[in-house]
Amino acid sequence: MSHQLDETDIKILNHLQKHGRAQRNTIADIVHLSVPSVSERMRKLEEKGLISSYNAVLDSKKFNFDITAFIFVEVDGSERYPSFVEHVSEHPEVLECHSITGDGSHILKVRTKNTESFEKFLSLVQSWDGVSRTRSNIVLSSFKETRELPIERTVETKK
Repeated sequence: MSHQLDETDIKILNHLQKHGRAQRNTIADIVHLSVPSVSERMRKLEEKGLISSYNAVLDSKKFNFDITAFIFVEVDGSERYPSFVEHVSEHPEVLECHSITGDGSHILKVRTKNTESFEKFLSLVQSWDGVSRTRSNIVLSSFKETRELPIERTVETKK
């Protein structure tokens, strides 16, 4: 299903991507609408699933999560995927999990306190039933990390 977005919706979405805590009166000033009109538009964007949540982005370093790593995981068979996904869901170190093509079947983005805790977590992943191989990369520095999307007028949504 596709949804047409007008310039006002696009402005609202772009502002919310940068300022998730923005007050509705601030957004109303930006898009030149009343607060109730902005609230209604935001409600509709949420109902359509175009806005899935509002989150605070925390600075991982300030919470002593000094290691960011990507773990390529090879799971030996699709019958083991549900168990693998369950394990991944149980561990807060895993920030993202994606099924991939190429080397491995999944890639995990993880954050841990230090190399010792990363090593323990990696050993844990390697012990999960069906995990036949892992390859990991530790991030040295990050120049860009965002979830902001370049918004277009037509949005395809799946129900």
